[in-house]
Amino acid sequence: MRIKSTVLAGGLATILAGGNGYAADQPALQSILLASTTSVDNSGLLRHVIPIFTKETGIDVRVLAQGTGQALATAAHGDADLVLVHDPEAEQKFVAAGDGVDRRQIAWNDFIIVGPRADPAHLGGGRDAVAALKAIAATASPFVSRGDKSGTDALEHRLWHAAAIDPATAGAGGWYRDIGGGMGAALNIAAAMGAYTISDRGTWLSFGNKRDLVVLVEGDERLLNRYDVILLDPTKHPQAKRQPAQRFADWLVSPEGQAAIGAYQVKGEQLFHPSANAPK
Repeated sequence: MRIKSTVLAGGLATILAGGNGYAADQPALQSILLASTTSVDNSGLLRHVIPIFTKETGIDVRVLAQGTGQALATAAHGDADLVLVHDPEAEQKFVAAGDGVDRRQIAWNDFIIVGPRADPAHLGGGRDAVAALKAIAATASPFVSRGDKSGTDALEHRLWHAAAIDPATAGAGGWYRDIGGGMGAALNIAAAMGAYTISDRGTWLSFGNKRDLVVLVEGDERLLNRYDVILLDPTKHPQAKRQPAQRFADWLVSPEGQAAIGAYQVKGEQLFHPSANAPK
């Protein structure tokens, strides 16, 4: 059974219709459901680019914003027409399982480690994300983990693994707080308790409740954050609306779509970069 646009499945279902009065004046010819990571929704990127696409094509794109793991699971159950996510390892498994095809990068930015200005673990100005997590653990400084199987959560656990630390054991019940929530919730809790956390830059720049949080670690190549669009494999998922989904995916990687992604800013800051100039 298809998920309706009002369903909340561990994430936020946001309906994004055409802009400039288009949907009100002239109903969209077709509608597709995009299972998406929360960062491209919370940051406002999808609210910026989808109306441009809808006005041009008449295709309404409805968004079910979840953590990457949940978004891929939703699509694997046949409850979406395409996905937009940011966890390379999970994406590869999704395609290998026969659920997805035509995986393409549409944008990139990076992850950052933010924390209190007082910086009890002395991370400020560093570029080594693994060294930063070791310092947080060594000083038992509070750290907020999303714990929601999102792309950000997967990246965090890869870094802990590289640091040879199991935070759920070393810091359980103490400095390590697994909240099982989204990026906005993690930042809110970190701001309230003066804790460290890992955020994608897009959500951080659009986040309004920074309080005493500042960016402390950035620039590590391991913090690169790539966003990919993946269509559902029609062999396994014949119910997916392949043609309009394909058209949206093609538009995202087209010069027009890439220009729209690159043009999106918050307070003069570019949140996402077109895929053409992604670091190799």
